[in-house]
Amino acid sequence: MSCKPTVTPQQVDIPGLIEKYNAFRDKRMRKEGQRQYVRPSGGAVESYSVDPHTPVAPRDPISEELDVVVLGAGWGGILASYHLIQQGVTNIRNVDTAGDFGGVWYWNRYPGIQCDNDAYCYLPLLEETGFMPSKKFSDGQEIFEYARRIAGQFGFADQALFHTQITELRWNEDEHRWHVKTNRGDDLRPRFVVMACGVLNMPKLPGIEGIDTFDGKLFHTARWDYDYTGGSYGNPDLSKLADKRVAIVGTGATAIQAVPHLAKYAKHLYVVQRTPSSIDERPNPPTDQAWFDSLQPGWQDERRANFQRAAQEFLQPGEPDLICDIWTEINRNLNAELEAEGWPELSLEEMFQRKGMVNFKVMERLRQRVEELVDDPDTAEALKPYYHFLCKRPLSSDEFYPVFNRPNVELIDVSETKGLQRLTKTGFVANGGEYEADCVIFASGFEVTSELERRWGIDVIEGRGGVSLYDHWRDGPVTLHGTMTHRFPNQFYIGYIQGALNASVTEQFGQQGRHSAYIIAEALKRDITAVEPTRAAQDDYVQRFNDIAVDLSEFQASCPPSYFTNEGVVNDKWSLFRGWGHGWLAFQHMVQAWRDAGDLQGMDTRQLSEEVTS
Repeated sequence: MSCKPTVTPQQVDIPGLIEKYNAFRDKRMRKEGQRQYVRPSGGAVESYSVDPHTPVAPRDPISEELDVVVLGAGWGGILASYHLIQQGVTNIRNVDTAGDFGGVWYWNRYPGIQCDNDAYCYLPLLEETGFMPSKKFSDGQEIFEYARRIAGQFGFADQALFHTQITELRWNEDEHRWHVKTNRGDDLRPRFVVMACGVLNMPKLPGIEGIDTFDGKLFHTARWDYDYTGGSYGNPDLSKLADKRVAIVGTGATAIQAVPHLAKYAKHLYVVQRTPSSIDERPNPPTDQAWFDSLQPGWQDERRANFQRAAQEFLQPGEPDLICDIWTEINRNLNAELEAEGWPELSLEEMFQRKGMVNFKVMERLRQRVEELVDDPDTAEALKPYYHFLCKRPLSSDEFYPVFNRPNVELIDVSETKGLQRLTKTGFVANGGEYEADCVIFASGFEVTSELERRWGIDVIEGRGGVSLYDHWRDGPVTLHGTMTHRFPNQFYIGYIQGALNASVTEQFGQQGRHSAYIIAEALKRDITAVEPTRAAQDDYVQRFNDIAVDLSEFQASCPPSYFTNEGVVNDKWSLFRGWGHGWLAFQHMVQAWRDAGDLQGMDTRQLSEEVTS
């Protein structure tokens, strides 16, 4: 499967658009940055540690020694456990606050939930499991069940501890073990811990005055309340909203999927927007069984490699775009232009300049799409995204824009006040006006790039000598290969932490899990009881990482605030997109060569009888 370039405007006023982009950004910037969001608390907002999906089963506290504790049962934790099992390490437990495997796909069950990446890339291990996604963008329920399937098929499902929050992680140097405490009274003593704590795991709320005193119903989309709205997961018949005035706060990836369902059932729907998303069409055909059956071994790796080049790097001359959606449009169109010119020889700088010009054209096409689908000119203008592609997460929907032609749907653009002003007992105040609402739903995202304490929610993480990981990384992560850090033996990290970036998050997490599993397995085979990077090796890696880093500051400074830019902070220490400057493939070759060498270069390895060197 391949596709043609899209039709975009031939001429765009780039200087004029740059000026408009800057004004668009400045209008929405808030000096509080991440401080504008709060952790859920009491009052109208119930604790988000409460699981609305699965009853908490009573159990006795567990006290045991084991090889590995994997913190998390989302994709990072699942893939870490899979690779451990493949390496022969089976004495493991996943620990998660959820009631089952799935991570973000366990918690998020809002109406309309689907993957917004190509499922044939996003869903991992398709060849290994033999699973066929039902369509290009899988529904959330299918993804959740597939996550559970992997855990069962590869033999680690029954070992997990669910509805369990890690409260303390302390390294014991005498035993060369981690002591892991939980809110269920457990005392786990693993040799190794894998921190697969997730990216979209901790919901965040805007710190709006009155959020704890609103008398109506209030919930976050990651804790959807079907008892209130009607319907159920997989059957979004929200008929209980027929007499309700509902406000949904946010117009990002979650909202564009939930809003069409809310609009269908609510008496009146307010869609509260600070910054519009870029939203393309969403062709979502069912999977062609004959096509799937024709795929040859290695097809998923090839498809993911094509996606990586098309979405984050450059397609090769003549290379087809196998993905064919909004993520790959710019490079697909660029290749068509270069092919028409006979593939001129261009420097990397010139390639990026050409790509930037295509970026302007594609975004103008997306703005024109709004005009075509939204009848009211003022509403259409407010929904237009005036920024570069990838300033915010690109989205796709055939249903979102037409919703605003319904008489019961009202867009409340709060860019002037940079958000809602406050909640009252009976509604909300925006742009100086008060609106009555029976229900306020926050589609305000997750703690993606805030401080680790907020994201992970673990009270204590202490390595050798009692040093806190939070303090150790106060100015940002320092690691070897983005996987381990000095003074924290036998601890491994999965996430956007000083490594390489892949267009498919599951491929990125999977390769991190593979690297961690290799080190753990080798340590167990060699009777190594403690392994950590030397200070010198870590410093060399961090220096190299910084020396070759791509300077994204100019791009970030042009973007409106979003979780992609940590609410507008340039070169933030937890920026999602600080990756290995030479690219994904170069990084994988580097760590594969490191593994092939077999000597754990740069690691301080020791046994119980040995003293640590530094």
